[in-house]
Amino acid sequence: MKWRKLKNNQLNAKKPEKSPLHNDHLTHPSIHEMTGNITVDMDVIRNEIGHNSDVRFREFRMGETDIRVALVFIEGLADMDLLHNHILVDLMSVSPIVTDPSFDNSSLKDFIKNHALTVCGLTEVCSLKEITSGVMFGSIAILVEGLNNVFLVGEAQAKTRNIDEPPTEALVRGPRVGFIENLRDNTALLRRHGKDQNLSIISFQIGERSKKELVITYMKDIVDPLLLEEVKQRINKIKMDDVHDSSYIEQLIEDNFLSPFPQVQSTERPDRVMSALMEGRVSILLDGSPFALIVPVTFNMLLQSPEDYYERWIAASLIRILRYFAAFIALFVPSLYIAFISFHPGLIPTKLVFSVAANREGVPFPPLIEALIMEVSIEVLREAGLRLPKPIGQSLGIVGGLIIGEAAVQAGIVSPIMVIVVAVTAISSFALPQYNVGIALRMLRFASMLFASVFGLYGVILFFLLLGSHLVRLKSFGIPYISPAVSYRLRDWKDFIIRVPLFLMKRRPQLLHSKDTVRKR
Repeated sequence: MKWRKLKNNQLNAKKPEKSPLHNDHLTHPSIHEMTGNITVDMDVIRNEIGHNSDVRFREFRMGETDIRVALVFIEGLADMDLLHNHILVDLMSVSPIVTDPSFDNSSLKDFIKNHALTVCGLTEVCSLKEITSGVMFGSIAILVEGLNNVFLVGEAQAKTRNIDEPPTEALVRGPRVGFIENLRDNTALLRRHGKDQNLSIISFQIGERSKKELVITYMKDIVDPLLLEEVKQRINKIKMDDVHDSSYIEQLIEDNFLSPFPQVQSTERPDRVMSALMEGRVSILLDGSPFALIVPVTFNMLLQSPEDYYERWIAASLIRILRYFAAFIALFVPSLYIAFISFHPGLIPTKLVFSVAANREGVPFPPLIEALIMEVSIEVLREAGLRLPKPIGQSLGIVGGLIIGEAAVQAGIVSPIMVIVVAVTAISSFALPQYNVGIALRMLRFASMLFASVFGLYGVILFFLLLGSHLVRLKSFGIPYISPAVSYRLRDWKDFIIRVPLFLMKRRPQLLHSKDTVRKR
């Protein structure tokens, strides 16, 4: 206690008494507002952001007059073509009539805005914070002698990659375009793809320190207003210093953060986004991220692919059923193997029992440990393949799995049928079109194996019931996650497990409560 009192006394003693003369608003009014004196204003801006090595300052005279002009911009971020070919050329080649007796600061501002600068997107600011924020975001600040307003021109021009087919959602048939990291290019892709005047785009600024632009897109005459308002409220509640990627948004707006299932769909394909908007859903795009978010989402959406609508309905329906079967295999086959081998061998055909028993002869581990060894090995190989360069990663995943499986069988650690079970499970998880759904099923697979090792087939059934009860209660923005199965809507089953012919899909999904329910007239 004595030490704390002594420490507090020392800290209090070090605090100087603040005089009224130290009020920044009184002694330095130019800290917050521009004065019109270009020398003073430039000194204030230099003191604020001049320590950055990429900040550039350029001073010159307007035309043949003595009016001083200064530019402030970020090298590598500002639009240099706009700077060189428009701003500098425009302001250095024209001269206002300063000898006119009626010429004043208001006339000078009007001359610059309406006669000198041949650029659009011209805004006027007067505070230091607005100027520095604009410059740091890529705008070019124009200071003119005698004007206490500063002009901000242009936006950030960053290097972007080409618009190619997204590598995570490759299709055999369909458009070969995908989103990139530039937000304006992504919204332009939606505009070109949709060409609908009802396509609405609303902008938000998120990030407490590092500001980023976020937009939500929707069809004005289709979307449910309650859904749109819920999306806006959740976005407005985001309070973070910096939002690096749209995956941050996904985690911050989802309904249940404890659920292993994704409640927001992410995609790089503009055609998938437009299809969702036409159904009455809402899309979210973030500057700097190539992944768009779609809400609300249902589980059957995560097992669908845009290619389902580009192929004829019979082939598309069969492939979709195959995906549901692959999801079941990826989740339950290892646990069923453990349950049958450990608890219910009498349910297996006699010849198969003899074959399995012969293959397992000499294996020192119970089925659970055997399955865990192989499943963990496959997961490690899969993760390592993602982190390595693509040619090496693909070779490691295929060759490594074959070598490790064959070596484990030769060493008597696992049985050959266990290698087959794990291989079929891994291949089935790759058949799912959404990567995050595969991750969820891979996590739940281990829980299902533990239930099977304790209770046998009853454990698998118990796990299935628990999983089903969780999915029934789970919602995405108020929409039941396993709709249209729960709540039951027969009309929406036309695009559920099978996909009926397009001419029969006349109405939008009933679960979204769209304002315009007719899809095909």
